[in-house]
Amino acid sequence: MSITARAEVIAAPKISVTFPGLTKQGIPHTDLQVQEIVTRQSWPNNLAKEGGCRKPQFHPMFLEEAYNKCRDICAEYAKTFYLGTLLMTEERQKAIWAIYVWCRRTDELVDGPNADYMNSGVLERWEERLHDIFDGRPYDMLDAALSDTVFNFPLDIKPFRDMIEGMRMDTRKSRYKNFQELYLYCYYVAGTVGLMSVPVMGIAPESSVSAHSIYNAALYLGIGNQLTNILRDVGEDASRERVYLPQDELAQFGLCDKDVFSRKVTDEWREFMKEQITRARFYFNLAEEGASQLDKDSRWPVWSSLLLYRKILDAIEDNDYDNLTKRAYVGRTKKLLMLPLAYTRALSKPGFSFH
Repeated sequence: MSITARAEVIAAPKISVTFPGLTKQGIPHTDLQVQEIVTRQSWPNNLAKEGGCRKPQFHPMFLEEAYNKCRDICAEYAKTFYLGTLLMTEERQKAIWAIYVWCRRTDELVDGPNADYMNSGVLERWEERLHDIFDGRPYDMLDAALSDTVFNFPLDIKPFRDMIEGMRMDTRKSRYKNFQELYLYCYYVAGTVGLMSVPVMGIAPESSVSAHSIYNAALYLGIGNQLTNILRDVGEDASRERVYLPQDELAQFGLCDKDVFSRKVTDEWREFMKEQITRARFYFNLAEEGASQLDKDSRWPVWSSLLLYRKILDAIEDNDYDNLTKRAYVGRTKKLLMLPLAYTRALSKPGFSFH
């Protein structure tokens, strides 16, 4: 499962842009095997069915309760995203809730209340459990919801396994020497979510864009979201002796870990943060080009996520780039005001983009 970033990395985005000082280069998508995922998830039949497994037979009332639990968790912990899912068809809603819950549970293995008890064995058992889900042998009710989803949509197991690999990376790595390393981490823990979601959300029948381009856009949204999380949480991560910032780029601005731990917002820090925010916005712009290519009923949660995370970047700027002692957040009123805008964007036809 390990993927090595080559020194001669190709820029993940194929768009030529001016970005003084820093690079937007990521990991070549050939290295991440995105095309293979797209191909497998485009098949009319689910991979698990291809492997000879039968769809698990759950009692309808049990399944309904399982999906309701997933819905409640999503509504509690991802309120804006949850509201965005309400326009989706019932089958797609349930599937997205099940995927969200699995991703959240996976993330909590490393960042949750029991994270102190985390070790490699826990992740190995979680990966075995993932295979059981895909084989129709769920361990609990929440697993059952995902197991049913796997048999209703052409979901490939690789993005799920890659997310677990991202959790492994978190247990053994607390520094990133350059953006290529950080991009790989962002792919594992967040870009994978986009790859999981596209088969459920569906591509608009009238879209003239290739499926591969739409998957790339979904991946870029995950990259942008994770970069934004990192910039929002710099101070919190520093308290755990973690620095999710490219070490070589810190050095370009005369900064190092000591400056992060000192919690002092200097002019050098502000200039460094301006560049990091520019990069995150770049990935959101790439994601935007694919958001309107999804099935029309599925666009609202994607636009909601995209616009909300952009607002977090705005909040960092409003705090005068102090993400060392303050945590940027978007207030409830701003979130609610953003929903109509996201809905308007969701109505845009494939091929029409906002900039």
